[in-house]
Amino acid sequence: MFVDEVEIEVAAGDGGRGAMSFRREKFIPRGGPDGGDGGNGGSVYLVASPHVNTLVNYRFHPKHAAQRGGHGSGANRTGAAGDDLELEVPIGTLVYAKRVAHPRAPDEFGDEPQDFELVADLSEAGQRTIIARGGKGGLGNAHFATSTNRAPRKSQPGLPGEMFTLRLHLKLLADVGLVGYPNAGKSTLISRISAAKPKIADYPFTTLTPNLGVVTLSGDRSFVVADVPGLIEGAHEGHGLGDKFLKHLDRTKVLVFLVDVSGLSGREPVADLDVLRRELALFSRDLASKPQLVAATKMDAVTDDAAQVGALEAHARELGLPFFRISSAAGTGLDALVEAAWSYIAADRVIAAS
Repeated sequence: MFVDEVEIEVAAGDGGRGAMSFRREKFIPRGGPDGGDGGNGGSVYLVASPHVNTLVNYRFHPKHAAQRGGHGSGANRTGAAGDDLELEVPIGTLVYAKRVAHPRAPDEFGDEPQDFELVADLSEAGQRTIIARGGKGGLGNAHFATSTNRAPRKSQPGLPGEMFTLRLHLKLLADVGLVGYPNAGKSTLISRISAAKPKIADYPFTTLTPNLGVVTLSGDRSFVVADVPGLIEGAHEGHGLGDKFLKHLDRTKVLVFLVDVSGLSGREPVADLDVLRRELALFSRDLASKPQLVAATKMDAVTDDAAQVGALEAHARELGLPFFRISSAAGTGLDALVEAAWSYIAADRVIAAS
């Protein structure tokens, strides 16, 4: 199951209680205070892991807590520190957090409502960020001895650990995004240019979740391509699978519109391109402003209706979009399309490195 949004609760461990104790040994009267400190509570961390690709585990296990610190004891013994808790999330996870009042301090934030704030963007493998800090352990009574108070009967409770409600949003990391109607050939294309093996069938909406594939080129070049479920007109209103998966294209450098020109769909290719671009713009202006390529797919199935291909090419040129004729089944035109996409990726990487 692919889950890309989830809300969870995390709690750092409370600090341990400081001890109130007095030294009691034979032949040593009035040994004095020897209460040890409480241990610090464990903290909660999020770690971007390449071994996780969905947030599904957190949907069924929404509450997570680090270990509390141990209590102090006599003979100045400090309580054990609580173990930290590390939660693995997929690379590309955005973390939004809202502080929650601890049960021991219910009025900590007054009556002000707390809002979710973006606290981390875990976009690199191994990236680690602290989310909730553990509470500090309390002081034992040995700390409160003075020249005038040699037998203090005072110790501190541990401080409470931080508590948060988190919203985790996964946005896949990909350089190229494939956009098209259902059955436009997106899954077949990604299976031909990468090692990805998405489900391919001759009916709409065979792709129900995004697929990623790594494209390897000559000269030690490579990039990641994403295939998202198909769009249809009215996707921004929830038609079909809606536009819920388009957010996974936010990090891409270039978009490829795949338009079926075989005539088997019964639709006009020019109208299909306009609908796709309009749905993209209605979802996000930033996404619609990315560099775009147009690929006429299923060229191997074009017979006597080649005029539609010419009309689509002319329309793409009017829009200032590079146009390619491809057939994933026959393997034609794919190299040119991939190299064109790479040119945008390479330029972006140069800018990022400067």
